[in-house]
Amino acid sequence: MTPGQIRDYLKYYRDLGIETIYRGTPPSTQPLPTLPVPPVMAKKPIQEAILPELTRLPELIPQGDTLAKIREDIGDCKRCRLCEARNKIVFGDGNESSPLVFVGEGPGADEDAQGIPFVGRAGQLLTQMIENTAAKEGIQLKRADVYICNVVKCRPPENRTPQPDEMEICGQFLFRQLMTIKPKAICVLGATAMKALLNTKEGITKSRGQWQKWRDIPVMVTYHPSYLLRQYNAQAKREAWEDLKTLLHFVYD
Repeated sequence: MTPGQIRDYLKYYRDLGIETIYRGTPPSTQPLPTLPVPPVMAKKPIQEAILPELTRLPELIPQGDTLAKIREDIGDCKRCRLCEARNKIVFGDGNESSPLVFVGEGPGADEDAQGIPFVGRAGQLLTQMIENTAAKEGIQLKRADVYICNVVKCRPPENRTPQPDEMEICGQFLFRQLMTIKPKAICVLGATAMKALLNTKEGITKSRGQWQKWRDIPVMVTYHPSYLLRQYNAQAKREAWEDLKTLLHFVYD
């Protein structure tokens, strides 16, 4: 395995928010015994001892990956505690060849019942934002033309924020979704999705409206529609519409 491949693996896990990697049995604290080794063989056994462990790491992107294959691999997922109360897995919805992908936090009650992301009140607002902004800007675009998914695919109990380990487990599937679609841009909705994709500690108010990058794909951060539903957020609504306008012109002009 080349140093470049090792860097790619480490970047992959960092993108998922993983700070440490468990290697199994901790190394012994005792000094290694010195064994008589012929000079010509001194380096080869060390390389052979290290490389097998590195090559057991998973491939970044399975060969010939598709959204259908990713959904099949998820199966009737029981990988984390979110499976315990869910009704349906909410994988994603929309145009699988879209140049624009929206990423939210996780399913709510309506999404859990229907198996489709963003169909409740927040989803209806997102649909209006996409279609109304596009119409005002002279862009022919409907919700069905974009792709929408979430960081976690099962509804967290009482709509709580997903836990880090839950986002790590589901993150592998979101990673594959985005790498399979390869959109021109990603729109991150809300602080949780922002932190999951960008691995940042900045607040949403500082990050929104600014272009960032996820694996060389431009990312626009904006507010989650559920936040915009609160009555006192008139200013946030105006800012979100401006963010969306900038995003749509970047992708579709």
